[in-house]
Amino acid sequence: MEDQELMEKELLIIKGACDLYLHATIESTTAETHSAFKDALNQTLDVQNKLYNLMAEKGWYKTEQAEQVKINNLKQKYSA
Repeated sequence: MEDQELMEKELLIIKGACDLYLHATIESTTAETHSAFKDALNQTLDVQNKLYNLMAEKGWYKTEQAEQVKINNLKQKYSA
């Protein structure tokens, strides 16, 4: 398995963990559990960001620019 494929799989796992920690934080019933899950979420988001940046540097995470017309249409739609 190549580095790019490994990193793509790791990014998916990290994103899944972020989703779980986010929901756990939201659903926490005590301040202690809320804080613990929030800390875990922030740490996982940091890992996700570092992994994304590394992949982007290598050209392994491609993004497309949104068309300005579509951006303007959405702004108008939701500002009204």
